[in-house]
Amino acid sequence: MIRKIIDTSLEKFLVLILSIMLLAVVWQIFSRYVFNIPSTVTDELASFSLIWLGLFGSAYATGKKLHLSIDLIPNKILVKYPLFFNGIINLLICFFAFSVMVIGGFRLCWLTYVLDQKSAALQVPLCIVYSSIPVNGFIIMYYTLNEILTATQLKKDQDDFN
Repeated sequence: MIRKIIDTSLEKFLVLILSIMLLAVVWQIFSRYVFNIPSTVTDELASFSLIWLGLFGSAYATGKKLHLSIDLIPNKILVKYPLFFNGIINLLICFFAFSVMVIGGFRLCWLTYVLDQKSAALQVPLCIVYSSIPVNGFIIMYYTLNEILTATQLKKDQDDFN
């Protein structure tokens, strides 16, 4: 239930961010070549949208199990112990999301807040822009922990059935 709400919210938010980025780039081109007065805010808006699109997109991809993976372990071993290896992979992803994205993201947000850093054109506090890092860290952690719990529950149900 919660996972479905997060998935749907992320999908809609990603479409919104992509639309904002598209409109910003189109307006930048239009204002530069038609009016000969390039817009000063669209470059920053497109950059911030790209940052958020990448971060929220990575969280969405993690939830849909579409994230990038490198196969280092032979398939013969993976077939024998899929729950074990998927659990390790999900724990490593969760550890990365917590240590780098959540803790590091909070530190970055706090630092930019304390230093009162603002973007040049939009004058948006950068802590707001960077807040997407810890938010997405929590979303990725939710997805990976949910995946571990779901797989463990399925294995337990399977064992009880047999």
